[in-house]
Amino acid sequence: MLVKSPGFSIVAIAALALGIGATTAVYSVVNTILLQPLPYSQPDRLVRMGLKFPKGISRSVSIPNFTVWRANTNAFEYSCAYDFAGPGLNLSGGSMPELVKGIHVSAEFFPVFRAAPELGRVFSVEEDKPNGPHLAVMSHGLWVRRFGRDPHAIGRSLSLNGELYTVTGVLPASFRSYPAADLYLPLQMDPNSANQGHYLNATGRLKPGVTVETASAQMKVAAERFRKMYPAAIGKDESAGVEPFQQSMVGDVKKPLFILLGAVALVLLIACANVANLLLARATDRSREIAIRTALGAGRWRIVRQLLTESLLLAVLGGLAGFVIGAWGARALVALRPGNLPRAAEFTDAGVLDWRVLAFTMGVAVLTGFIFGLFPALQVSRADVSATIKESGSRSGTGRRHWARNSLVVTEVAMALVLLIGAALLIRTLASLRQVNAGFNPSHVMSFETSLAGSKYAATDAVALLNENAVKKIESVPGVIAAANVPFLPLEGGFGLGFDVVGRPLPAGETSTGGASWMYVSRDYFKALEIPLRRGRLFTGQDTAKSGPVVIINEAFAKKYWPKGDPLGQRIVIGRDMGPEFTDPPREVIGVIADVKEGGLENPAPEVMYVPLPQLLDSFMKLNNLIIPMTWVVRTAVSPLTLSAAVQKQIHDADGQLAVAHVRELNEVVSEAMARQDFNMTLLSVFAGIALLLAAIGVYGMLSYSVQQRAQEIGIRMALGAQGGDVRRMVVVEGMKLAGAGIVIGLAGAFALSRVMTALLFGVKSYDPVTFASVAALLSLAALVACWIPASRATRVDPLIALRYE
Repeated sequence: MLVKSPGFSIVAIAALALGIGATTAVYSVVNTILLQPLPYSQPDRLVRMGLKFPKGISRSVSIPNFTVWRANTNAFEYSCAYDFAGPGLNLSGGSMPELVKGIHVSAEFFPVFRAAPELGRVFSVEEDKPNGPHLAVMSHGLWVRRFGRDPHAIGRSLSLNGELYTVTGVLPASFRSYPAADLYLPLQMDPNSANQGHYLNATGRLKPGVTVETASAQMKVAAERFRKMYPAAIGKDESAGVEPFQQSMVGDVKKPLFILLGAVALVLLIACANVANLLLARATDRSREIAIRTALGAGRWRIVRQLLTESLLLAVLGGLAGFVIGAWGARALVALRPGNLPRAAEFTDAGVLDWRVLAFTMGVAVLTGFIFGLFPALQVSRADVSATIKESGSRSGTGRRHWARNSLVVTEVAMALVLLIGAALLIRTLASLRQVNAGFNPSHVMSFETSLAGSKYAATDAVALLNENAVKKIESVPGVIAAANVPFLPLEGGFGLGFDVVGRPLPAGETSTGGASWMYVSRDYFKALEIPLRRGRLFTGQDTAKSGPVVIINEAFAKKYWPKGDPLGQRIVIGRDMGPEFTDPPREVIGVIADVKEGGLENPAPEVMYVPLPQLLDSFMKLNNLIIPMTWVVRTAVSPLTLSAAVQKQIHDADGQLAVAHVRELNEVVSEAMARQDFNMTLLSVFAGIALLLAAIGVYGMLSYSVQQRAQEIGIRMALGAQGGDVRRMVVVEGMKLAGAGIVIGLAGAFALSRVMTALLFGVKSYDPVTFASVAALLSLAALVACWIPASRATRVDPLIALRYE
């Protein structure tokens, strides 16, 4: 078959390779994120511990949360607390300091994740107590990079944030933590701490035989114990619970990934329909051969087996080609850097294209070979032997087979329309996101991070002095307009704190007036990002630790808490729910700024409180420097990155131990905020393009074959006086009827299935009539082009040749 009909074979294998390759590429991502077990021993026994809300379980917990839960449950063999990799650590000792990733972990972190050291040892429970020794366990990667695999690295000292830490052990290369880290330091948390800041992860390893449900029930009881001890630190709708660790990592990406997998499955089905149509046409051409073989004694199922064998051979070849395309596609997906996908670091050639993906690809190939081969095989084996042998080869098609081919074309068009509408909705979503006013101007702004962790910058005065000196130096660089610092960039979230309005009674049943995002900023932050002032004034150099406490709020805050009044001059107390050491003195509202999209372009601007950096409590500064980096923003008159080296030199001159990391333009931050939507849109658009092409090829192929089969009929019509336009119209109408039927069915299917995409959309309804009508028109145009080519060929049929062909 392959040798006798090379054109047929190449087209069929190419169609299958496209469908199988696209499916393999997407499955490789789904496999890496959702299906591959985590790289730990018995990963099914790992659970995330967290606060339970009506909408799910929170990942971040406080020290009191963890200590109370651990003391009041017995479902866990081990349990640990650890931070989110924090601000990084300034590793000194080379020509320039290096910012490395470090996690502060409690001692049971290593038995929870079954992390046995390759060299040395991990730290003990005693060493993990407050004021314990400065110890560090290194990752394999840092050991290789910093010490060149030297086994005598154990016992050596590392200078981290200006303090010496002793290396106690090296973890194996196979160990991977989430978040990733170069160093693991003792958390050394105070079990008696009343700090209600939620900045820790909590993970437990269930005892053998203990279920997730049992652990959740114990956590619920422990939450009530916590409520009695800290009634102001837990809401009335809050409790505590656990969820499988891998499930907690997947988060909200599971649904979009399955939507993409469903989309690529439609592409595969369209490819199968195309090949099935080719096989039906080929089977029609071979119907006399098959009828003769049947007459000579070949049984129906023997004929079916032969045709299925040929189909499976095509499928296997298509599967092998598809695996190659899938391998290339998987690498392309990695290159797209899908935004915030969990386990993204595992998207390597070895990690993405493992044996599961190969088995999936070949399994899909065999299944598709069976699906697209069985239908034509059953159709042709059902033919009337006597009638078929009597018929001419050029007129051997039956009405039943025409109906089957037409049905496959209608199905292709319908599925292509569903994909095209999905892609169009995501394109409009991305366009809507790009039109959103983020509340700041990202153009000509550079950002970078430094770590201020350690004792040197534990006090606010020290940080304020660093900021003042560094900003002066940075602003002295030609081309720099303004420089400032902030704990979080816009669009990347932030901290939330409760507050009380002085003189206003608390709402019934509540422990504070409300909650809002909170951040501390240096004087020129609003100038650097060009955030407009709506009322009042901005911070000045006179807003210091010695002046009256002040705060600036945004419009959303003002509208919510002073809907009919003027917030200027009002006073609020921030942080009382965090405990006495984090309770601010009353702050006067001095200004109202425009809303900034702190939590993402697709989300409403949250209520935000901004306090001047010099007035931050030392307790907040020490805690924040432990868990997040200091982010700097620099507005320039020229391309920002051209000044990167000069700006970094000024930071180094201000403090030679500070390493600069994560240098980027603010426009990149905006792009990253849309990265996941961009990823979804790009993939679905590619799939929709392939589907459109395959559907057009299907319409074209069906009509071309129909014209060939009806050559005598067309010749007779033309001999009787039919004009070329009449013949062209007849063929086009035939094809457009099929396309129209597919479009109607596809519109109904898209209306039903697009609702699944609601969570992925922004600024457009899932049933948007403009999108539906535009896509239907596009597909109609493609179908018309596909019909026009064979229709034009039909007008060139010579009646004499067509009539003589019999």
